[in-house]
Amino acid sequence: MEEPRSRKPGPYCVFCGERHQVGFVSTRLAGTDGVSLETAKWAEIFEQEGFECFYFAGEIDRPPEVSFQVPEAHFMHPEIRNIYKHCFGVKLRKRAVTAKIHQIAEQLKAELYRFIHKFGIDLLVPQNALAIPLNIPLGLAITEVIAETGIPTIAHHHDFFWERKHFLRNAVWDFLNMAFPPHMPQIKNVVINSSADNQLSLRTGISAHIIPNVMDFDNPPAPLDEYAADVRQSLDIAEDDLLILQPTRVVQRKGIEHAIELAHRLGPKAKLVISHASGDEGYGYEQRVREYSKILKVDTRFVSKIINEKRGYTETGEKIYTLFDIYPHADLVTYPSDFEGFGNAFLEAIYFKKLIVVNAYSIYSTDIKPKGFDVIEIDGYVNRRAVKLTREVLSDPERRKKMVEKNYQIASTVYSYSVLRQKLHDLIFESLACRPGNLLS
Repeated sequence: MEEPRSRKPGPYCVFCGERHQVGFVSTRLAGTDGVSLETAKWAEIFEQEGFECFYFAGEIDRPPEVSFQVPEAHFMHPEIRNIYKHCFGVKLRKRAVTAKIHQIAEQLKAELYRFIHKFGIDLLVPQNALAIPLNIPLGLAITEVIAETGIPTIAHHHDFFWERKHFLRNAVWDFLNMAFPPHMPQIKNVVINSSADNQLSLRTGISAHIIPNVMDFDNPPAPLDEYAADVRQSLDIAEDDLLILQPTRVVQRKGIEHAIELAHRLGPKAKLVISHASGDEGYGYEQRVREYSKILKVDTRFVSKIINEKRGYTETGEKIYTLFDIYPHADLVTYPSDFEGFGNAFLEAIYFKKLIVVNAYSIYSTDIKPKGFDVIEIDGYVNRRAVKLTREVLSDPERRKKMVEKNYQIASTVYSYSVLRQKLHDLIFESLACRPGNLLS
């Protein structure tokens, strides 16, 4: 077995004065998807509390010295995609598929043991890998490692398989019941909304802690710098145009047709900017969005080629901006999703003090709206009232300022890093207080 890394002095846990290593495990820890973003926020809190953070995934954009990359852990690995294809949308699975699942699970389990040994991991934090079955062997491997070692675990669940209808017709109920998520005393389960908490308890008997997604509201965004000052010019959007930002991927549940209709009704000066590409859910819906934009004569810009998690330049010499470079230039943010596990883009719009139009998706209605945010709502369709209110607020700077300042103040109270830190405190203390003496025996 690989020799453990040599340990430099510190940092030391604020709870007990000892040194602790946290291992985040997921299919992908790279880019701007919700799981990767929230993992980075959790890691920041852990580090502030005196922990060292390490990462296990199929794709990782963290520094090499703290990363443990295993290709088969990625949900887009060819063998994992083939397993997915033969397990979902079918009634029975072939014996060869079962054998392949077990084979890759054993490989991943061996790699997880190496990861734990190499970095001296004493707290495991699976990030959605025990909730959404995009990589069944990884979920099984994590579950068996926890069962065999008793390693303290905080499982962070962002969305469950029963929340997506394409997972419900499957031939792997045995695996789903075993590992998505597993019911084990070593695991402290964390969900991001009250509905997930209720459903998890009803379906599995597992009790969970609710920790919502957060932003660093204690530290407002930095002023616009020189690099990002020319965003409108790069997008060919005039200063007197209305820049409407749709800060999401192009997938069906994002309800982008509503943003297109709103832009159409706001007039020809409205330019709709969609920040992200379709990704791994296919391109059929993107084609639909493009066609609908043409039908309504809306100037829609698909700009994912020049938006990334880091600044730079494309092969053709175009500037690459981060999404946070784009937000300051937006006049309006649209978030017309039909379903969200929580709503990172909602928090981002609040963080940048932008007017937001939001569809009343279920988690917004039950968990976010009751906090008192002042936004423009639609309820499944764009109506005359929403268009009228949008026009009024856009033309009234004082009213708009009051709205966004109120929203920022509320969010800083309920969705800030300090809230995350407070909620993680008890979980960390409880998890490590019952740590077994020898995890790898």
